[in-house]
Formats: sequence, C-alpha cells, structure tokens
Amino acid sequence: MAKSILHMIESSMSGFSKGQKLIGNYILQNYDKAAFMTASKLGKKVGVSESTVVRFASELGYDGYPSMQRALQEMIRSRLTSTQRIQQAGDLLSGQDVLATVMQSDIDKLRMVVDEGDRLEFDKVVNQIMSARHLYILGVRSSSFVAGYLNFYMHLLFEKVTLVQSNAAGEIFEQLFRIGPGDVMIAVSFPRYSRVTVNTVKFARDRGATIVAITDNELSPVYQMADSALLAPSEMFSFVDSMVAPLSLINALLVAVGYRMGTDVSKTFGELEDIWNEYGVFGKMDDE
Repeated sequence: MAKSILHMIESSMSGFSKGQKLIGNYILQNYDKAAFMTASKLGKKVGVSESTVVRFASELGYDGYPSMQRALQEMIRSRLTSTQRIQQAGDLLSGQDVLATVMQSDIDKLRMVVDEGDRLEFDKVVNQIMSARHLYILGVRSSSFVAGYLNFYMHLLFEKVTLVQSNAAGEIFEQLFRIGPGDVMIAVSFPRYSRVTVNTVKFARDRGATIVAITDNELSPVYQMADSALLAPSEMFSFVDSMVAPLSLINALLVAVGYRMGTDVSKTFGELEDIWNEYGVFGKMDDE
C-alpha cells in the first residue's frame, strides 16, 4: 500500500464525504507532514474530528489510522534526504518537549513490534540460526552497529560466526568466498537502504545461503530476497535513525536462541566467567 497511497486517495476522492475530502486534499499536498501527525492533530489541522480521520483510513482499506500513517512514512522515508529530514524535524518539534517526543516515538515502535510481530516467523529464524553450518552477519552504515551488537553475542554462543564488514565491496566478497548451502546470512538493513548490502545479499543468495532479513518493512530490498524476515520500524523525524525497536528485537532473538541451547549456554558462560576471573578482565570492586 505504501507505494500507491497517494494514488488511492486521488482515485477515491469523488466518493469521500466533505470532511474526508479535506483530509485527502491536505495529505496530497502535505504528505511529508501528515505522515508524522496523530489522528487528532491531523483532524485539528483540517477542521474535522479525530473519528473522521480514523474513518478516512478505514475507507482507504487500512485497519486503523496507525497503519495508514506507517504507509505514508514508508513512502516518504526513502525520498527524504538528511537535510530534508532536519527541516521536517524543525517544523514538527517546534515548541515540543523533544525528550518526551522522541522517547514516546520509540515506545510506540516497541509496542508495534509486540503487537504485529510474527511469532511463527520468529521461531523459524531461531531454527535457521540453530541449524546453520556457518553464520554470517551483515550490516553497513548505521546498521553496522546493530550487526556488531548481534555478532558480539552470537560469537559467544557459536563457533562459526563471521561479521562481514569492510569499506571496499571487493573485500566483502572475499570474506564470503566460501559461503554456500547450509550457511545462514543475517542481513540487517534499514533506510536509506545501502546498495552494498543489497549486492552482498544477492551474492550470498546466489551461492545457496539462507537469507534472514532484519529490516523495517516488506518493501525493503533485503526482505524481497530473504527466506525469512523479522520486521521492526526505524523511522525518526530527524537525521538519525531509531534503532531501539531493532535492537530490542535482536535481544529477543538472542534470548530465544540461548533458551533453545539450554545447558550449552550455561557451560559456555561458566567457562567464560572462569577466564574473566583468572585474567582480571573486569577487575574487582575493591580495586577501584
């Protein structure tokens, strides 16, 4: 729906009520601002009730206003440059409590993952990780930090884990030279989608590896190439990306994998604790 929402509004305009036409016209002319307005704020902006805005979303075929709002956000996210996002943030945050606004936005994203997360797909990903011959973790640009976090813990749980990282595309392919059937690549990718990630995933898929995508929505390029996918929103009304929901999703994935491993995890961390204590990795409180 995200690609055609403006067309949907235009083609449905003749059947809208007077109030719905006001909403439709405002969105068509100001979709970059409407995408980040609550139903109440959008209603006040055009002079209709909040319930009219909600009915407008239903009239377009969405199961609620949040779904329509996400469709608008997904549509504009790949179109806005960092400069445009900064300008947009200035308009939206003017006179607002920035701390509360940003944190509430992150809370809403976490709630969205809880409410809409596909549990069967989540279990499928856990099974793919558990049965992987070799696990490759990929993430570039802002996604590289998420990939690095995932790699830190996966490397403690499994012997054969590779964090694919490089500034040169050629070096990436060299790291993946032996990837093939039985291997799993976890590709972390969020807007603005990197062509390096897309090409790397394509290479791994062509070599027969199983692709697991951790991304934001079904329009994501890596989602289209993946055997399975876990979704978490990352949009933020500024130049930064919000990785709160993706990181929380990864935490859940790590806990699920650890739980599935059972006593093996306890043994691994028991051995690590002995090593850390023997070599004073963390030091002692009385040394501080």
